Amino acid sequence: MIPRFTPGVTAKVLGVALLALLMLIPLAQVNDLIGERAGRAQEAARQIAVRWGAPQVVGGPVLAVPVRCEVERDGKPATIERTDFVLPDRLALGATLAPELRSYGIYESVVYTATIKAEGRFMPGDVARVGGDGCSAQWRRAELRVPVADVHGIRRASPLRIGADAPEFGPDGAGVGGLTAISAPFAFDPTLATQPLPFAFELTVAGSERFAVLPLARQTETHVDGAWGDPGFDGAFVPAERRIDANGFRADWQVLDLNRPVPQHWSSLEAASVDLVSSSYGVNLVRPANAYQQNVRAGKYGLVFIALTFVAFFLFEVLRGLRVHPVQYLLVGAALCTFYLVLLALSEHVGFSIAYATAAGATAFIVGGYAAAILAQRRAGIALGGMLALVYALLYGLVRSEDYALLMGSLAMLATVVALMALTRRVDWYATGAKEPA
Repeated sequence: MIPRFTPGVTAKVLGVALLALLMLIPLAQVNDLIGERAGRAQEAARQIAVRWGAPQVVGGPVLAVPVRCEVERDGKPATIERTDFVLPDRLALGATLAPELRSYGIYESVVYTATIKAEGRFMPGDVARVGGDGCSAQWRRAELRVPVADVHGIRRASPLRIGADAPEFGPDGAGVGGLTAISAPFAFDPTLATQPLPFAFELTVAGSERFAVLPLARQTETHVDGAWGDPGFDGAFVPAERRIDANGFRADWQVLDLNRPVPQHWSSLEAASVDLVSSSYGVNLVRPANAYQQNVRAGKYGLVFIALTFVAFFLFEVLRGLRVHPVQYLLVGAALCTFYLVLLALSEHVGFSIAYATAAGATAFIVGGYAAAILAQRRAGIALGGMLALVYALLYGLVRSEDYALLMGSLAMLATVVALMALTRRVDWYATGAKEPA
């Protein structure tokens, strides 16, 4: 005997699915709002960086020597000038970061003050390569340039102690390799340079979010530490050693000239091919999964939440012989969408965890109470509210867990499908539509 097909339950299923899809419209609006608020937070971080100091990239001193060359142009003698750059043989740079949070309105950004100590040496053989090929080095106009990404953030600079001299730093308009710099004059006589030329200086700079170092030596050793519990090490090189604990972090790098794409000696005529920033490395003072990132992650599961809640209401209709009007489905969907709006608004003021608990608890209570009223069964309302609270707890785990979110979400969806199959395994879907709901 062929079972009699009744279109009532099929139409109901399609209607509920259509209503769930309609909820994509308010969810999209909420996601747009999250993007807008995140953009405002980024703009606030930029404003703080303008006033305090941008992400800093710092290197060791580079010897810059003007060179004069006699050439022929169109059969006539001509004089051209270039600048030759020489890197140290060794650079040891240590930095201690003092991070803090700065506010701009309701938004916060991580800033720091870095105390830098650098020492190293130049080798006579490297210095002797300046000029040559009929060109003469203008040693009296030589200077030592220290690249600093944002000179606005410099708080203090000691004299540059090199050999027996200690020239003061001053502003430099030419820079090094596309980076701004500070420079110290260094009138040098290479004929007297038979021994390594040591140097040392101290620098205090203010910056925001990231601190990076340039490996501007044949052998660069870097040590960075700071009182920040969530550092992110990035750039062209990873630390050879690092430690992160409750007191902060410390990291050590060792970079050779063989590891970097920057030559030990180049001229201003080749400056276009010298990219210093690409070889930088350092630490990012990250704030793991900020409120806007977590709101975006939560919003990705919005349609799944609404669909599961609608399925739960529909199962009560089928299994208990009750009736739920499409308008009531829409109101429940609106309450679920409002959760994300409340979550976003509260998370900007009280933090994501407290905002999530408050918004989830309120939504579960509202939907559970409404279900008890429209289904005329207190147990049904408690069951639906409890189910919703459980789903929100699962979502919180997905949002907080970056590495295992996909695994947890997949297992949760599999368990949900198994539960739905178990609950509806005895339902006669052909006969359901023929019954008149109570």
